[in-house]
Amino acid sequence: MCLVICISKTNKNATSNLEIQKMIDDIRLSMMNQSHEQYLSLEQRLNQQQTNLLQEQYKNQEINHKQQLELLDMLTRHHAEHRSELAKAVSQHGEVVAKQLNQLTQVTESRLDKLSQRVNDKLSEGFENTVKTFGDILKRLALIDEAQKKISELSTNVVSLQNVLTDKKSRGTFGEVQLYTLVANVLAPNQYSKQAKLANGRIADCLLNLPEPTGKLVIDSKFPLENYQRMTQCEPSDLEIKKFTAAFKQDIKKHISDIAERYILPPETSDCAILFLPAEAIFAEIHAYHQDVVEFAWQKKVWLTSPSTLMAVLTTAKAVLKDEATKEQVHLIQEHLNKLGNDFARFQSRFDQLARHIDQAATDVKQIHTSAAKITNRFQAIEQVKLEEQGS
Repeated sequence: MCLVICISKTNKNATSNLEIQKMIDDIRLSMMNQSHEQYLSLEQRLNQQQTNLLQEQYKNQEINHKQQLELLDMLTRHHAEHRSELAKAVSQHGEVVAKQLNQLTQVTESRLDKLSQRVNDKLSEGFENTVKTFGDILKRLALIDEAQKKISELSTNVVSLQNVLTDKKSRGTFGEVQLYTLVANVLAPNQYSKQAKLANGRIADCLLNLPEPTGKLVIDSKFPLENYQRMTQCEPSDLEIKKFTAAFKQDIKKHISDIAERYILPPETSDCAILFLPAEAIFAEIHAYHQDVVEFAWQKKVWLTSPSTLMAVLTTAKAVLKDEATKEQVHLIQEHLNKLGNDFARFQSRFDQLARHIDQAATDVKQIHTSAAKITNRFQAIEQVKLEEQGS
């Protein structure tokens, strides 16, 4: 009985479990259906929202694209306006720079032309003075050449001293001619006198007009020759050579004494005189073998000269006369030198001032070149659309 009751209870429980399981399955199925419906609804809503979002995004893209086009167009217009203004400003600045550069170039060229003209004037003046000096030198050389030709002709015409000098008159004439030729070749006409008459009535062959303290210097061209000729014609072993030698020395000493007495008249003349011996052989003979004659001439202050030594004396006299003339004109020379120094100082000052102007012009041109280079670089940057922010 108990077993039947247990089985009956077991069957009831089994039936109840089946119902419960069925109910659970129905509920699960219902819930699954609801979930599926909700999922489909949610998916539909998501699709709708996605569609709406896509439409909104497309609209936003169209708006952004339109705004970008408008912004790009605005930037392009601003860029064109800025470029036009910049080109106009650069053009105006270039015109101003070109005008200033043109003015600077004109001023520089004008100053350089003036400087060139001054330099040319100074050079022309210097060349003229140089040409004039060379012309004077050539004239002097021509006079010297003519004098040398005359001396050569005179030497050619003198065949023999013994044949020409046959008497005292011939000797005196020959000595005077040679003396005057030498004096005329060295001194100016106003620096000497021919056949000058002295206060004592004596006539000097030549009188040199030297400055003080020397004064007027007499030159006598007469000389004794007879005993010299006899002395030179004797053989070295001849006994008469001593007699002729003594007579020659006596003649020379007497002639020296006569010159000292007649032509040394201080203060009218100098305290000395010159005895001109036209023959170099006589001069050499006296100085080589007759020293006592030379000493006697020194004591009497009569200087013995030959053609060669007289040329040296005349050259010295010319230098003295030239020095005296220079001393007389020294104040004029000094005045001209002072004026020349002042002119050169002004020239130096003006030249330095011009050099400073030229240096300043060079500096200005260099700065203009620098500005032009910067402008060119800025134009290149503009052409390459590489505009940078102007920080300064």
